[in-house]
Amino acid sequence: MALGLLVAGAVVATLIARHRWWLPPLASLQGRPVDRLFLVTLAIISAAFMLVQGLLALFVWLYRDRGQRASYWHEHRALELTYTIVPAVVMTGLTVAAAGLWARIHSAPPPGALVVEVRAEQFGWKARYPGPDGRFGRIDPRLFSPRQNPFALDPADPAGQDDLVLDISTSAALHLVVNRPVEVRLRAKDVVHSFFVPAFRVKQDAVPGMVTRTWFTPSRTGTYEIACAELCGPLHYIMRGRIVVQTQEEFDAWLAAQVRP
Repeated sequence: MALGLLVAGAVVATLIARHRWWLPPLASLQGRPVDRLFLVTLAIISAAFMLVQGLLALFVWLYRDRGQRASYWHEHRALELTYTIVPAVVMTGLTVAAAGLWARIHSAPPPGALVVEVRAEQFGWKARYPGPDGRFGRIDPRLFSPRQNPFALDPADPAGQDDLVLDISTSAALHLVVNRPVEVRLRAKDVVHSFFVPAFRVKQDAVPGMVTRTWFTPSRTGTYEIACAELCGPLHYIMRGRIVVQTQEEFDAWLAAQVRP
């Protein structure tokens, strides 16, 4: 009876979850294998949980106290080998699959990828595009100014003259192109942050004093949220940003409007 209720509850919960899944709709090519590995892991863990709990309930019922003398035996080699080798094989398979996925996600971006730079700070995000020359200008932290030079660009470097800097937490958004790979170079101004876009299944730390990188390919147009996944201070909860994914034509028109004098 109890086992039947447990199975029925699991089936109902699964049917409800199909319509109210906790992951947001997928919007990147790299997210599909991430979701697949997540679901496979969840299925294996769920099956193992139900098997163990079901056996525990069965043994409790079979060997309940009925006044008989308790029996005991030592060692069962076949059983011990089974519950040791089977989990080891499953865990090895999951580890190999996860390592391969990790290597693909952190490989070099393909040629022609859009390159943008994102800087995290307490408590917002700023983005930089290289401009028509395709090169980022030099950064000198000593030149930082909250209003005049928020990205600490070195005015002596000609490559930085056309760089486009945007505050993507308030008035602007990070614009990307659908079905075009993008490499995001991450910096942090103060403490460790984490660039997290749930719809893309992307999460990468931003560490002060170094540039970290991640790349992905947006697969759907629309507006998506950037969150900080690292507790970075008392106002961590307000650290949000926006990403707008659009067609190449729309992106070109937007970029031309930004650099127009």
